[in-house]
Amino acid sequence: MSEVPPTRMNEQVFKAKKKAAQSGHRLLKKKADALKVKFRDYAKSIAETKASMAGDAASAFFSLTQAEYAAGNFKQKVAEGSLTARVRVGAGIDNVAGVKLPVFTKYETGAAADHQSLGLAGGGKKIAAVREKFSVLLDMLLKLASLQTSFQTLDEAMKVTNRRVNALENVTIPKIEGVLNYI
Repeated sequence: MSEVPPTRMNEQVFKAKKKAAQSGHRLLKKKADALKVKFRDYAKSIAETKASMAGDAASAFFSLTQAEYAAGNFKQKVAEGSLTARVRVGAGIDNVAGVKLPVFTKYETGAAADHQSLGLAGGGKKIAAVREKFSVLLDMLLKLASLQTSFQTLDEAMKVTNRRVNALENVTIPKIEGVLNYI
Protein backbone atom coordinates (compact mmCIF):
# COMPACT_ATOMS: atom_id res chain seq x y z
CA MET A 1 0.00 0.00 0.00
CA SER A 2 2.87 2.34 0.63
CA GLU A 3 3.86 2.19 -3.07
CA VAL A 4 0.61 3.98 -4.00
CA PRO A 5 0.64 7.71 -3.18
CA PRO A 6 -2.65 8.79 -1.53
CA THR A 7 -3.90 11.19 -4.20
CA ARG A 8 -7.38 11.77 -5.59
CA MET A 9 -6.23 10.56 -8.98
CA ASN A 10 -5.14 7.22 -7.51
CA GLU A 11 -8.41 7.03 -5.59
CA GLN A 12 -10.35 7.37 -8.86
CA VAL A 13 -8.11 4.80 -10.55
CA PHE A 14 -8.60 2.29 -7.76
CA LYS A 15 -12.36 2.89 -7.59
CA ALA A 16 -12.51 2.08 -11.31
CA LYS A 17 -10.38 -1.04 -10.73
CA LYS A 18 -12.68 -2.12 -7.91
CA LYS A 19 -15.77 -1.62 -10.07
CA ALA A 20 -14.18 -3.60 -12.94
CA ALA A 21 -13.11 -6.39 -10.58
CA GLN A 22 -16.61 -6.61 -9.09
CA SER A 23 -18.28 -6.75 -12.50
CA GLY A 24 -15.75 -9.39 -13.62
CA HIS A 25 -16.47 -11.36 -10.46
CA ARG A 26 -20.20 -11.17 -11.13
CA LEU A 27 -19.78 -12.34 -14.73
CA LEU A 28 -17.44 -15.17 -13.80
CA LYS A 29 -19.85 -16.26 -11.07
CA LYS A 30 -22.65 -16.47 -13.67
CA LYS A 31 -20.38 -18.46 -15.97
CA ALA A 32 -19.45 -20.84 -13.14
CA ASP A 33 -23.14 -21.36 -12.34
CA ALA A 34 -23.97 -22.07 -16.00
CA LEU A 35 -21.09 -24.54 -16.22
CA LYS A 36 -22.25 -26.23 -13.02
CA VAL A 37 -25.77 -26.68 -14.41
CA LYS A 38 -24.45 -28.16 -17.66
CA PHE A 39 -22.04 -30.36 -15.66
CA ARG A 40 -24.96 -31.84 -13.71
CA ASP A 41 -26.94 -32.38 -16.91
CA TYR A 42 -24.01 -34.24 -18.46
CA ALA A 43 -23.57 -36.36 -15.32
CA LYS A 44 -27.24 -37.33 -15.42
CA SER A 45 -27.10 -38.09 -19.16
CA ILE A 46 -23.98 -40.22 -18.72
CA ALA A 47 -25.65 -42.28 -15.99
CA GLU A 48 -28.80 -42.77 -18.08
CA THR A 49 -26.82 -43.67 -21.20
CA LYS A 50 -24.66 -46.19 -19.34
CA ALA A 51 -27.75 -47.80 -17.81
CA SER A 52 -29.53 -48.14 -21.15
CA MET A 53 -26.34 -49.17 -22.93
CA ALA A 54 -25.90 -52.19 -20.67
CA GLY A 55 -29.21 -53.62 -21.84
CA ASP A 56 -28.55 -52.72 -25.47
CA ALA A 57 -25.11 -54.37 -25.41
CA ALA A 58 -26.52 -57.54 -23.86
CA SER A 59 -29.30 -57.58 -26.47
CA ALA A 60 -26.86 -57.02 -29.35
CA PHE A 61 -24.50 -59.80 -28.28
CA PHE A 62 -27.39 -62.18 -27.62
CA SER A 63 -28.68 -61.37 -31.10
CA LEU A 64 -25.21 -62.20 -32.45
CA THR A 65 -25.34 -65.56 -30.70
CA GLN A 66 -28.78 -66.24 -32.19
CA ALA A 67 -27.51 -65.35 -35.66
CA GLU A 68 -24.51 -67.63 -35.28
CA TYR A 69 -26.85 -70.44 -34.25
CA ALA A 70 -29.16 -69.83 -37.22
CA ALA A 71 -26.58 -69.07 -39.93
CA GLY A 72 -23.51 -70.87 -38.64
CA ASN A 73 -20.22 -69.17 -37.94
CA PHE A 74 -20.19 -66.24 -40.37
CA LYS A 75 -17.46 -64.21 -38.66
CA GLN A 76 -14.76 -65.57 -40.96
CA LYS A 77 -16.80 -64.67 -44.06
CA VAL A 78 -17.16 -61.13 -42.73
CA ALA A 79 -13.40 -60.90 -42.00
CA GLU A 80 -12.50 -62.19 -45.49
CA GLY A 81 -14.63 -59.58 -47.25
CA SER A 82 -13.48 -56.10 -48.16
CA LEU A 83 -13.09 -53.97 -45.07
CA THR A 84 -14.36 -50.59 -46.21
CA ALA A 85 -16.04 -48.53 -43.54
CA ARG A 86 -19.70 -47.74 -44.07
CA VAL A 87 -19.80 -45.52 -41.00
CA ARG A 88 -17.34 -42.87 -39.88
CA VAL A 89 -17.09 -40.67 -36.81
CA GLY A 90 -16.85 -36.92 -37.16
CA ALA A 91 -15.84 -34.48 -34.47
CA GLY A 92 -17.56 -31.16 -33.93
CA ILE A 93 -17.56 -28.45 -31.29
CA ASP A 94 -20.34 -27.31 -28.98
CA ASN A 95 -19.94 -23.98 -27.17
CA VAL A 96 -21.22 -23.76 -23.59
CA ALA A 97 -20.57 -20.48 -21.77
CA GLY A 98 -17.42 -19.86 -23.80
CA VAL A 99 -16.10 -23.40 -23.29
CA LYS A 100 -15.61 -25.45 -26.44
CA LEU A 101 -16.80 -29.01 -25.90
CA PRO A 102 -16.08 -31.86 -28.34
CA VAL A 103 -19.09 -33.58 -29.89
CA PHE A 104 -18.84 -36.81 -31.91
CA THR A 105 -21.28 -37.61 -34.70
CA LYS A 106 -21.79 -40.65 -36.90
CA TYR A 107 -22.12 -40.29 -40.64
CA GLU A 108 -22.54 -42.76 -43.47
CA THR A 109 -19.73 -42.94 -46.01
CA GLY A 110 -21.95 -44.26 -48.79
CA ALA A 111 -19.80 -47.36 -49.24
CA ALA A 112 -21.63 -50.36 -50.62
CA ALA A 113 -22.82 -52.79 -47.99
CA ASP A 114 -20.82 -55.97 -48.37
CA HIS A 115 -21.97 -59.30 -47.06
CA GLN A 116 -25.52 -58.93 -48.40
CA SER A 117 -25.33 -62.59 -49.38
CA LEU A 118 -24.60 -63.68 -45.83
CA GLY A 119 -27.31 -65.90 -44.48
CA LEU A 120 -28.84 -66.87 -47.81
CA ALA A 121 -28.71 -70.49 -46.73
CA GLY A 122 -30.37 -69.56 -43.44
CA GLY A 123 -30.38 -66.92 -40.73
CA GLY A 124 -30.51 -63.86 -43.02
CA LYS A 125 -33.11 -62.11 -40.87
CA LYS A 126 -31.07 -62.80 -37.74
CA ILE A 127 -27.96 -61.32 -39.35
CA ALA A 128 -29.93 -58.21 -40.38
CA ALA A 129 -31.17 -57.92 -36.78
CA VAL A 130 -27.57 -58.17 -35.53
CA ARG A 131 -26.53 -55.42 -37.95
CA GLU A 132 -29.36 -53.18 -36.70
CA LYS A 133 -28.69 -53.83 -33.00
CA PHE A 134 -24.98 -53.16 -33.33
CA SER A 135 -25.77 -49.96 -35.23
CA VAL A 136 -27.90 -48.84 -32.27
CA LEU A 137 -25.09 -49.86 -29.90
CA LEU A 138 -22.60 -47.81 -31.95
CA ASP A 139 -24.88 -44.77 -31.67
CA MET A 140 -25.02 -45.24 -27.90
CA LEU A 141 -21.24 -45.59 -27.69
CA LEU A 142 -20.74 -42.39 -29.69
CA LYS A 143 -23.19 -40.55 -27.48
CA LEU A 144 -21.41 -41.82 -24.36
CA ALA A 145 -17.97 -40.92 -25.74
CA SER A 146 -19.18 -37.44 -26.61
CA LEU A 147 -20.76 -36.96 -23.18
CA GLN A 148 -17.73 -38.20 -21.28
CA THR A 149 -15.18 -36.11 -23.17
CA SER A 150 -17.42 -33.06 -22.80
CA PHE A 151 -17.82 -33.89 -19.11
CA GLN A 152 -14.05 -33.95 -18.58
CA THR A 153 -13.51 -30.73 -20.54
CA LEU A 154 -16.32 -29.07 -18.60
CA ASP A 155 -14.80 -30.23 -15.31
CA GLU A 156 -11.46 -28.62 -16.16
CA ALA A 157 -13.16 -25.39 -17.28
CA MET A 158 -15.19 -25.31 -14.05
CA LYS A 159 -12.03 -25.67 -11.96
CA VAL A 160 -10.33 -22.80 -13.80
CA THR A 161 -13.40 -20.56 -13.57
CA ASN A 162 -13.90 -21.27 -9.88
CA ARG A 163 -10.21 -20.51 -9.25
CA ARG A 164 -10.63 -17.15 -10.97
CA VAL A 165 -13.81 -16.36 -9.02
CA ASN A 166 -12.09 -17.18 -5.74
CA ALA A 167 -9.00 -15.17 -6.66
CA LEU A 168 -11.12 -12.11 -7.41
CA GLU A 169 -13.24 -12.59 -4.32
CA ASN A 170 -10.48 -13.35 -1.82
CA VAL A 171 -7.36 -11.65 -3.19
CA THR A 172 -7.87 -8.96 -5.81
CA ILE A 173 -10.93 -7.14 -4.48
CA PRO A 174 -9.67 -7.11 -0.85
CA LYS A 175 -6.30 -5.70 -2.01
CA ILE A 176 -8.04 -2.93 -3.95
CA GLU A 177 -10.29 -2.18 -0.96
CA GLY A 178 -7.20 -2.04 1.27
CA VAL A 179 -5.56 0.50 -1.03
CA LEU A 180 -8.79 2.55 -1.13
CA ASN A 181 -8.99 2.52 2.67
CA TYR A 182 -5.37 3.66 2.83
CA ILE A 183 -6.05 6.52 0.42
